[in-house]
Amino acid sequence: MALTKEVINDKYEVVSVYKHIQVRTATVVKEDSVELSRSFSRRVLTPDMDVSSESDEIKGMADALWTDAVKTAWAEFQESQSPNE
Repeated sequence: MALTKEVINDKYEVVSVYKHIQVRTATVVKEDSVELSRSFSRRVLTPDMDVSSESDEIKGMADALWTDAVKTAWAEFQESQSPNE
């Protein structure tokens, strides 16, 4: 009996005018190549995040989507949400 666990990014979605990248990760547990369970987690990447440690696929998406205009718009939005002092 061989148990294996595989973790894969299996779905990407681009949402909002700020081009947030949603990454769904699937964790699959198998016994002798027969899937026993599958669970999901999700995380969101925003234009101000460092994606240098991400997969080449995610880095490519970020490079293509996160233009200077998008990054500036996201920074301005974030600043507008800060409480006034």
